[in-house]
Amino acid sequence: MISLFITFSDATGERRVHPREVDAVAELVKSIPEMTEAMLFTPLEQSVDHPYKADGSGPVFALQLRFPDLFACEAAMGRDGILASVATGAGHSGLTGLDVTHQVMLTRAFPVDVAEHPPDTTTPCSYLVHYPGPAADMNAWNLHYLEHHPPIMRTFPDVRQIEIYTRIDWVDRLPSQRIDHMQRNKLVFDSPAALAHALASDVIKHMRADFVQFPPFAGGNKHFPMLTRVVRKDRPVA
Repeated sequence: MISLFITFSDATGERRVHPREVDAVAELVKSIPEMTEAMLFTPLEQSVDHPYKADGSGPVFALQLRFPDLFACEAAMGRDGILASVATGAGHSGLTGLDVTHQVMLTRAFPVDVAEHPPDTTTPCSYLVHYPGPAADMNAWNLHYLEHHPPIMRTFPDVRQIEIYTRIDWVDRLPSQRIDHMQRNKLVFDSPAALAHALASDVIKHMRADFVQFPPFAGGNKHFPMLTRVVRKDRPVA
């Protein structure tokens, strides 16, 4: 599976996207041909404790769009398509004047013990991580990370989803800036409080112990907790 990430950032960290503008983008992306699912990420309404708060407030808005294959994703990234409109703000003032980047990546999903959210879940929370890179040896980096880190991630209390995204080559005509992070990760929890609880557990010690064993790499990493809204593709009425 392929994931397209589109990220809206504000250098001052002060801007916020109004919920009605998030609603408008949700309606737009539902009609993208062959897109199967979209995740819309917005900042937490209240800060929570986590080990990497020094990484900053994160994006003011971000999207992850799933496609069944690279060709479907590339077809959606034409000059005059829905995604090009979204990347330029889709006519909404709250989305204009921001720094907009995009990247297409391979999605690698890993098992969790219980994937379903409880029925009363209202504010799922994703922990978005990226490694700008580069690594001295990308193959060694990927081999170590993919073999060692997901089994540790699985032991976080009530983690609902583990995905790791690795680089691929792609073509597009989007007006936003292409970026080439060597890796992204996403952990999903039931709420910001559940995320904070998991990251305060002893599991984080095992994560750090593995971190010091990583093959050499540059660029550090960034961690951002984000509220998560899932939008699924419109289905035609029979």
